[in-house]
Amino acid sequence: MTLDMLGCLVGLIYIYQEYKASIWLWLTGIIMPVIYMFVYYEAGLYADFGMQIYYTLAAIYGFLYWKFGPKKGGEREIPITHYPRRLVLPSILVFLLLWGGLYLVLIHFTNSTVPVWDSFGNALSFIGLWALAKKYIEQWWIWIVVDVELAGLYLYKEIPFTAGLYALYAVIAVAGYFKWKRCLRPIPRRSEGTPD
Repeated sequence: MTLDMLGCLVGLIYIYQEYKASIWLWLTGIIMPVIYMFVYYEAGLYADFGMQIYYTLAAIYGFLYWKFGPKKGGEREIPITHYPRRLVLPSILVFLLLWGGLYLVLIHFTNSTVPVWDSFGNALSFIGLWALAKKYIEQWWIWIVVDVELAGLYLYKEIPFTAGLYALYAVIAVAGYFKWKRCLRPIPRRSEGTPD
């Protein structure tokens, strides 16, 4: 079994766990980057290779946050919430800085043939993984963009199983959004006479 196929199988387990909002996705998320370090290095996708270190660290953070993070009203799990509006502009700025920084590293220090797209998907993944760790429902929309873009990139770089996996991720991300939406606690309305 090639590493591309093995990574694909582990990736399917991961996305199923994410769909179910299972804390075990973070443990799978530690195994998957180790496999993909080898896949991406062989394919010359150096930003993807480097991001696997971030993914491993983010998986550890995500597990600890979901396990020990702030819970409301005695709940056993971190609730699914909305992406705070105050974080949208800073997140866009961080994404643009990461995209530009990764692009510069790729063109100056590697022989990457796809520096724009390799850096784009990884910069946006950085934001998506952070939003997943916080359990923001909008993380699914970020992943839809990432998954479609990376599926095309991996197909171009002749990593067919991983390309197919990311195309499937995009479909599951749409389903995941609607599943998480059903689990989202409605925002309580203020009654008329209640002070702000």
